[in-house]
Amino acid sequence: MQQLENTLYVMTQGAYAHLENDTVRIDVERMKRLQVPLHHLAAIVCFGNVLVSPKLMHRCADDGKALVLLSEHGRFKARLEGPVSGNILLRQAQHAKAGSGDFCLDTARAMIAGKIRNSRQILMRGAREVAAADDAAALGEAAGQLANALRRVAQAVDLESVRGIEGEAAKNYFANMSRLLRADARDAFSMDGRTRRPPRDRINALLSFLYAMLMNDCRSAAEAAGLDPQLGFLHAVRPGRAALALDLMEELRAWVADRLALTLINRGQIRAADFEECEGGAVLLTEKGRKAVVVAYQERKQEKVMHPLLEVQVSIGVIPFLQARFLARTLRGDMAGYLPFVVR
Repeated sequence: MQQLENTLYVMTQGAYAHLENDTVRIDVERMKRLQVPLHHLAAIVCFGNVLVSPKLMHRCADDGKALVLLSEHGRFKARLEGPVSGNILLRQAQHAKAGSGDFCLDTARAMIAGKIRNSRQILMRGAREVAAADDAAALGEAAGQLANALRRVAQAVDLESVRGIEGEAAKNYFANMSRLLRADARDAFSMDGRTRRPPRDRINALLSFLYAMLMNDCRSAAEAAGLDPQLGFLHAVRPGRAALALDLMEELRAWVADRLALTLINRGQIRAADFEECEGGAVLLTEKGRKAVVVAYQERKQEKVMHPLLEVQVSIGVIPFLQARFLARTLRGDMAGYLPFVVR
């Protein structure tokens, strides 16, 4: 079973991360703010203007720990990696299967079916819990449309069809997300569909930030399983794009990131004041808001759920690693086909 290690997020601008014996020490204005044993960490993620000592960089590379650089607002910039690990035979199988249209189609259908099922669960749960009858009716109708999308995915004959069905389902899902918010939060967190690069409203800014962290976890999971994170089966391959990490992320978006975003808003843990509007219409989390989301995300990863395939309790943070291993087993021929993580 994968040990759930911590990710250290360094967000204070001007902070200095360096190695002290076998610990990571964080200084701000020459004063120690934090010291963490390195063996407790799986990765270090630095936001914006954070200094990292060369000695710490070398140690992370030697120990196989990821060092990730993001912009201040969470956009991916770079990732430090040591020597490529993993079974070369597994990567050969991955590259061979990427050239098989049938395998790509079957795997993409499974991943998107998992995504739609989990998105539908969010809508159905909301339909049961919302107070307004019109909201319940709209959410129920949207859940029905996602059920239809599931049937269409199973019959899709090529990747473009799968991607098209996924796009329609996502549009329908996000069109109803505001109905899952408590009534007094809807004006501040109104949403007119999914927007990114840059996000144009507060809820899109929150989702983009959560997706950035989830994507980093999925990339780490792919690497831990010995897979090539650049070569996916659903997402098109492009230079610098971790296509396989995006593949693994699809089925987890709604249940891990979207559900957490809704919880943070509905519980008042994230408020309108935790965002800032920038020139050009972009909306971004403030430093205070980012810190609150990071803490909530780390706590969410520690929660345990029943894995439907393994039928054991696992931490949510372990699920990307389990799914990457299932994909590796599928590539080796030990499993007949990839099985996505689906919420019961």
